[in-house]
Amino acid sequence: MSKSILIIDDDADMCALLTRFLSKNGYTVEAAHSGNKGLEKFKAGKFDIVLCDFRLGDKKDGKDILIEIKQHNPKTIVLIITGYSDIKTAVDVIKAGAYDYITKPLIPDEVLNVLQAAIHQSENKGDTDNYTNDRHLSNTNKKSSGSNSEFLIGEAPATKALYNQIAIVAPTNYSVILNGESGTGKEVIAKTIHELSSRKSKPFIAMDCGTLSKELAGSELFGHLKGAFTGAINDKEGHFELANGGTLFLDEVANLSSEIQASLLRVIQERKIKRIGGNKEIDVDVRIIVATNENLQDAYKHGKFREDLYHRFNEFSIQLPPLRERKNDIPSFADFFLQKTNKELGKNIEGFEEEVMKMFIAYSWPGNLREFKNVIRRSALLTIGGKISPATLPAEITGFIFTKPIPAAEEPQAVKATAVDLKDTASKAEYEAIMQVLKEVNFNKTKAAELLNIDRKTLYNKIKSFEDAQ
Repeated sequence: MSKSILIIDDDADMCALLTRFLSKNGYTVEAAHSGNKGLEKFKAGKFDIVLCDFRLGDKKDGKDILIEIKQHNPKTIVLIITGYSDIKTAVDVIKAGAYDYITKPLIPDEVLNVLQAAIHQSENKGDTDNYTNDRHLSNTNKKSSGSNSEFLIGEAPATKALYNQIAIVAPTNYSVILNGESGTGKEVIAKTIHELSSRKSKPFIAMDCGTLSKELAGSELFGHLKGAFTGAINDKEGHFELANGGTLFLDEVANLSSEIQASLLRVIQERKIKRIGGNKEIDVDVRIIVATNENLQDAYKHGKFREDLYHRFNEFSIQLPPLRERKNDIPSFADFFLQKTNKELGKNIEGFEEEVMKMFIAYSWPGNLREFKNVIRRSALLTIGGKISPATLPAEITGFIFTKPIPAAEEPQAVKATAVDLKDTASKAEYEAIMQVLKEVNFNKTKAAELLNIDRKTLYNKIKSFEDAQ
């Protein structure tokens, strides 16, 4: 059965383009040209995936749409379309519950790849497309039977300190708080702790607390009986029961309501749960790992989080370093993501030009490893052969001039960079990308236009504008 997709975008041409392309690839597609109409259509129908532009013409933006969709049906996959100039926005929508973001200009094959990855992960809960460390610590070569990914451990001092803490706490039953920015791989670290513990043969269950209402959070955590509330058509096990004997990972735990926090405290203290609508107590043995990009200590001081629950969780805490503090790991992660992307796209890209790696190291990576992976996937898609060049990178990354060589043997934290005209840089990058494709096809403009996914007239106009600017 084909998956159903709702496209919400005030650009009618973009909606038409995506509708045709996705329909040809076996999806059932509908479109809406405003946020309000999109929400109406979503609530009236049944959609597996929503593809929504962040900047809409009416009063609602993509984040508003995302929040309402998740409140209506938390299981819906939501992908946000945004520009590279809005990376902070992209990070925010990931925090709010979006599966991923897709950057403009849209490349149809990239949209298709992200959709397929989202569907695969949705259908294989528990398998995560891990952004960071998909291999155990260097002092153990064992693999969990439930892990189908390869771990990557970096060499930066901050990374080594992180894994030293994991090695210390993993064998215990301590509850752990993981603090870190969005995209730093908190779920991967939680799973690593689980797989290095005595509970590794038992379930690892992850729950995103960021988008759930009070009613849904209670049902997801503790389960419910049939008829307990409107829509409870069957008995349901909660995440505590599913994780019994193993590890329960609660992501964005600071977003839980005060009522759910109180219920959670009782469960942790008594090691017993009651399903919503039931009276029977069920014994549970669960290790809890929580994650947040907020400071929980500040949250309880300001009355946003229960202090007693914070202290229950805070038997051990780990701060995950952002990618900008792990500069020595960037080449390794770049190769790691490229290997995965080569396999995904059926390509054999050889690596990165030297200037590309300098740009990677200088860039601040506000979206951390998630953003890094997306950049490499996009660049690989645009690369015809050989190595990834600066022409395939987004303007945020190419808009730097290096004023200091990068040290080869030490962690390059003090690389200086000066911003240049991003618009001019983006134009040059576009020109280089077009020329690269033209050379690959022996300057056959019809074929080049097809590969670039633009019509011949657009290609001619772009070439003429570049020539006029010379």
